[in-house]
Formats: sequence, C-alpha cells, structure tokens
Amino acid sequence: MTRSVAVGSFCAFMACNPAVSAETPVERGDYLVNAVMACDGCHTPRGSANELLVERKFSGGWQLFDSPTYTVKGSNITPDRETGLGAWSEADVKRALTQGVRSEQARFPGTPLAPQMPFVFYKILTPSDLDAVVAYLRSVKPVRNEVQPPVYKAAMHAEPIPGAEQPLADEALRDPVQRGFYLATIAHCMECHARRPDATQDYKNGWGKGGVEFTGPFGSAVVRNITSHPTAGIGGWTDAEIKRALTHSVSRDGRRFKLPMDRAIYFSRMTEADLGAIVTWLRTLPPLE
Repeated sequence: MTRSVAVGSFCAFMACNPAVSAETPVERGDYLVNAVMACDGCHTPRGSANELLVERKFSGGWQLFDSPTYTVKGSNITPDRETGLGAWSEADVKRALTQGVRSEQARFPGTPLAPQMPFVFYKILTPSDLDAVVAYLRSVKPVRNEVQPPVYKAAMHAEPIPGAEQPLADEALRDPVQRGFYLATIAHCMECHARRPDATQDYKNGWGKGGVEFTGPFGSAVVRNITSHPTAGIGGWTDAEIKRALTHSVSRDGRRFKLPMDRAIYFSRMTEADLGAIVTWLRTLPPLE
C-alpha cells in the first residue's frame, strides 16, 4: 500500500468512526454532559429569572420533584467532599450513573436513586464514554451546597430501555442509526416522548408517541409525537427543521418550546455529525398516531 493510500484510508476511518478522536477524556465528558445529557437541567440551581447559575454549576437542583413515591431534588454532583461526590470512588460514580445506587460514602449511603435520575438511559454508555463522564465530573469546581435529603415513599422502580440494557461497543457508533439511538438515549429523549397521557412510561406501544402534559414554573406543555408519522409526528418535517428544533428550541412554525424541551442551551453545542445521526435515527421510528 502506498503512503498516500494509507493516509487516505486512515482519514476515511477517522471520519466514519466517531469513537476515534483526539479529545481528552475530560473534553469528551464535557461534550457529553453539557451538549447531550443536559445534566444542568436537574443539577444546577436557577435564579429568579429561571437562568442557570453557572457559578454554582452542578451544586444541586432548583426544582423539587414531588411524586406519590418520592420527593427529591437534583443532587450536588461537584467534587465537594462533604456535600458532593468528592469522597466517592470512580466505581461509586459509575454505579450511581448506570445502576441508580448511591455510594456507601454518600450522605445517604446505599439508597436507590429516584427514576427522576435517568440512570436506565445511561446503561448504554460505552465504557470509554462512561470513563469520560466521570473524568469531567471530577474536573469541575467543587461547590459546597447541602441539598435537602430525598424522601422515598415506596420501592423505586425504573423500566429498562429496549435495546439499551447494556453498554454499547465503541465500534457500534460507526453506524449512523446506532449512533443516533445512542445519543438520543443518553439525552433521555424517551423519558418524556414515550409517556402516555397518564404519565406512565410505555416503551412498547408509545415509543416516541408523546402525549403527556407537564406543568411547572414554565406553565404547561404537551409532549409532542416525534415518530415518523407524516402528520401526527415529524415525518413531514425536513432534516433542517428537525435540527433547528433541537438547536434553537423552536417548532416547525417558529413557536418557542417550553421547558423541559427548551434545550437549545445544550443541543446547540452538538456537532453536525451527531445532529445528523439523531435525525437519521428519528426517521426509523415507526409512525404512531
């Protein structure tokens, strides 16, 4: 093989293999946490105008999630040793992320995490991406902030995500559909878009159908159908319209999304290749009306 052919083959491999990158683990973790997984949404306080308080990033959530089975706030996930994750081992953090169980070094050791923490969506994280997320979380500024203790009123249970029960291999990310599914899963899209109107998760018959209404400081919003149905879903949208919805938080007709779908602050940071993969995957969702 000539040198020019070898270089060309290597460049083609790099272009089609998103798992191969010159990024450091911390840089990759930064991208995953802040552009895809949207961890700020539950783990960073907000001010009176609903803006994220970046100087207290990841020091604890602003919203109280009060349900019949639990009352929780987003935990302090900074490296503060007393109120955050500073005393946790890497294995402890990985276990919490993918199994939903607190470290024995936590303020409430061994207790489960409420399904408000989408750990079932993170089971799919590739080993290298899981390492990167932990590396990034260890790199952020420690902030002392004691979050109110969780209250559990019943046994915690979270339905597994079909096709995402195990870590994905890095090599699988070469396929655009697999890559799109992976990104949409760690972005926990189906946490909202696969809920029936009564808020029950329905991954079998409601995959992408939406319909549940959320209420909060933002008012109320009904979760949209994102299947490939041409009228009830987004099958009639162009690729550009779907990408604009993700990166600018606006609907096809220009209406601004409300929380929790107003995620332009996160998804606008995604690479064009990753946005394209998500659109490719969305096109594969069976049409539901």
